[in-house]
Amino acid sequence: MTTLATTIGGKTFDNCMMNAAGVRCQNKKDLDALVQSNAGAYVTKSATPQERAGNPSPRMHTLLKASINSMGLPNNGLDYYLDYVIRDQQKRPDSTNFLSVAGTSLEDNLAMLHQIQDSEYTGFVELNLSCPNVPGKPQVGYDFDRVHAVLEHVFDFYTKPLGVKLPPYFDLVHFDQIAAILNQYPLTFVNSINSIGNALVVDPRSEQVVIRPKGGFGGIGGAIVKPTALANVRGLALRLKPEIKIIGTGGIINGVDVFEHILCGASMVQIGTQFGYEGPALFDRLAKELTEIMAEKGYSSIEDFRGKLKTFDD
Repeated sequence: MTTLATTIGGKTFDNCMMNAAGVRCQNKKDLDALVQSNAGAYVTKSATPQERAGNPSPRMHTLLKASINSMGLPNNGLDYYLDYVIRDQQKRPDSTNFLSVAGTSLEDNLAMLHQIQDSEYTGFVELNLSCPNVPGKPQVGYDFDRVHAVLEHVFDFYTKPLGVKLPPYFDLVHFDQIAAILNQYPLTFVNSINSIGNALVVDPRSEQVVIRPKGGFGGIGGAIVKPTALANVRGLALRLKPEIKIIGTGGIINGVDVFEHILCGASMVQIGTQFGYEGPALFDRLAKELTEIMAEKGYSSIEDFRGKLKTFDD
C-alpha cells in the first residue's frame, strides 16, 4: 500500500503536502478550509506583533505559470493566529501544524517567540527570515552574520520546535555558509525557498509596471521558480545535519513537481501560487498524481526515494 506520510521533528503527518504561508491562510475561514482539506498540515499567514494592512494595491499580478507580488505582510497579528492554533490544538490534540512569524526587526521576532514560548502552543513555528516585500527592510536570510545573531538570541530561551524559512541562494558557497550556521542550532526544519525577490514585470501596452509597491519590484513565485527551488532543496539537503528536515517550496503545480522536491531531499512540500489558484481541492489532485507516480516506480513510501537524486557521477 502506498503512503504519503512523512515525519518531521518526531511528528508524523499523513500527507507530505501543505499550503505555503501567505496564500489562503490569513483568516479563520481560510484556516478552517485547510483543516477540512486533505493537506497534511497548515501554516498560518506570517504574523507580525500587531495587525498589518500590507502594501497598497495593486500588489499582486498573475503571469503565465507564475505570479509577482509585493504584499508587504498583510496579516491579523500574532494574537489572532496564536489563539487559532491553540484552539485547534485543543480540539485536535493529535495534529501538528505550523505558526509562521515574520517580525520586521529582531526585537519583534524575539517578543513574538517569547509570547509563543510562554503559551500553551506546542506545535511548530516557522520563523520567516526571507520577506522580500517589505519596503526598507532587507532580507535577514542574505546577511549570514545576522542569521547567526538571530538564532543565537532565539535559542537562548526558545525550546519548542522551530524552523526557518529561507530565501533562495544562487551560489554554491552560499549553501556552504548558511548550512554551517544552521547546523550549530537545534532547528527542526528549514523551509526553502521563499519567492525570488525583486523581480520586475512590465506591461508593454501601458509601458508601466504591473504592481504598485517598491516601484514595481516584487517576488516571483509559481512554476517558473521550480529549478531554483530544487537547487536550494538539494544544496541544503547535502549540507544540513540529518535531524534538520527540509520543507521544499516553489514551483509545484503537479505530482511530478512534488516527486522532484522529495527526490532532491524534501521531507514535506508547501504550495503557494498554485494553491491560490485551485484552493483546497489541490491537495486531492496532487495526492492522486504523486501516488500514481510512486506506484509506477514501485515505491510504497516517500522514504523509498527521498534524497536519492542521481547524478552522472554516481
